Amino acid sequence: MYVWLLFVSLLLCLLALDLGVFHRTSRIVTAREGLAWSLVWMVVASLFAFVIFFGYENNWAGLGLTPDPVERTDAYPAGVVNDGANAVLKYLTGYVVELSLSVDNMFVIAMLFRVFAVPTAFQHRVLFWGILGALAMRGVMIVLGTQLLARFDWMLPVFGIFLLGTGVKMCFLDTDAPGAGQTRMVSWIRRWFPVTEAYHGDRFLIRDAAGALALTPLALALVLVETTDLLFAVDSIPAILAITADPFLVFASNAFAILGLRSLYFALAGALEAFHYLKYSLAVVLMLIGGKMLAHEWLREALGEHFHIYILAAVVLILAAGVGASIWRPAPAQTEGRTELQ
Repeated sequence: MYVWLLFVSLLLCLLALDLGVFHRTSRIVTAREGLAWSLVWMVVASLFAFVIFFGYENNWAGLGLTPDPVERTDAYPAGVVNDGANAVLKYLTGYVVELSLSVDNMFVIAMLFRVFAVPTAFQHRVLFWGILGALAMRGVMIVLGTQLLARFDWMLPVFGIFLLGTGVKMCFLDTDAPGAGQTRMVSWIRRWFPVTEAYHGDRFLIRDAAGALALTPLALALVLVETTDLLFAVDSIPAILAITADPFLVFASNAFAILGLRSLYFALAGALEAFHYLKYSLAVVLMLIGGKMLAHEWLREALGEHFHIYILAAVVLILAAGVGASIWRPAPAQTEGRTELQ
């Protein structure tokens, strides 16, 4: 319990520094600044790997004492206990997988910002509060997912089949247009809550002329960003649970990936549409992780105890192939247009 309290406290301190010190006022975040902050978050996530290693190697606050249900074998039907090296490898693999899947989320977020014509200076605020909601939602989903895997061994192949299907579906997913669910969500909000037509700075709520509270378009954008993250978490959480069902490793890898999502968005916002083949790389990654869930025992026997390092290398190579293919064969120029959500 102590390790969870300390980790959540660390996350809150990092978020407080981000919003309260480095981004106290709403302003435009340049691609250069976004890239710099992305590197900072990646360094912080990498340094935390040392904490993971020593924590699991020395069983700090009970870390590394509970069997990992994903590592079930005939010799260890409850799962293999993670030592320091295994824990670090699973943490880093989960971090890379979550960060890569977040790129697909960024395509949709970029589309939402265009739809609502969110001023660039206010986008960081929307993403910041969106991250707080994302951490809370994913925490609940991680607890549920790890409990299911611990109690029901048949859940592992179920998640594997789900990821394979999601990967196939992603190949045909259109991220350039608002989905029907997003349109219905906006219509429902407008039906039950007053929404202003214009932005009022970086505020989510204002009082109208009659003194009643009203939402601003910035609040609508925040709600849809939260909804989008929830939908993508349905795919990404099972993907990480294919690597490890240790709740702390899953949440830590998710948390650091999400913390770096805002900065990565601003670093890549202007170039997202150029990586048109990356969607297919992400689909292959999901199918790879789903296949790993279905063939876990065979892979362990064929590749050895530390076969996760091969999974990590394969994920990195697949993503690099998508980026390389996008650079080699750029997408035809597309005319951007604003689509209204009514």
